[in-house]
Amino acid sequence: MHPDEAGSAIERRIILSYARAPDRAALAALLALDDRLGEIVAAARDPLIGQMRLTWWHDALCALDTAPPPAEPTLRAVHADLLPRGVTGRSLAQLVDGWEALLAIESAPDQALEGHAQDRGAALFEVASRIFGAPDDRLAEAGRGWALAQAAARTGQGADAARAHLARLTERRWPVALRPLSAMALAARIDLSGGAPAGSLPRTVRLLRHRLTGR
Repeated sequence: MHPDEAGSAIERRIILSYARAPDRAALAALLALDDRLGEIVAAARDPLIGQMRLTWWHDALCALDTAPPPAEPTLRAVHADLLPRGVTGRSLAQLVDGWEALLAIESAPDQALEGHAQDRGAALFEVASRIFGAPDDRLAEAGRGWALAQAAARTGQGADAARAHLARLTERRWPVALRPLSAMALAARIDLSGGAPAGSLPRTVRLLRHRLTGR
């Protein structure tokens, strides 16, 4: 495993540990779905092929509302761990739209980044907040900033918008239930500033402080 991937895996385990025990499997399934969609976009040398693969996932997620999952591990985890928490397959299909938007980054960058920020970032944080049962008026902005920061790492575009969304991230204390999400957004802000890499001791200490204080 590449050191960056190892660090990211460590950070994912840390962030999942911030969730309450009954919520961890659902959050893990949500993030695994997001990872899988991101892998499709990263591997798409031809946007049309990427769109075709994402269309399959969009349809498969919507179908979970009325039919058992196919023999695909990520979809089975979604069916087992997310749908019983009141999350619908159709609401999760919005994440597909957000990733599909990024396929147009070369031809329509502003529109692509806006769609990615809303349909991936804000939507994922909203779904997670339903799992946690803890709404917050900062979630959409934090989710947009998180998604745009990751898009900037992938494409080199969107960093300024991400910083704007995340600038006031820790002005108010985050509730305990939402600290997995606010920690994700904080990690994205650290990345934007060129701070310590995922898995490093200084970054882990900063995230631990956020877990304890909400700031």
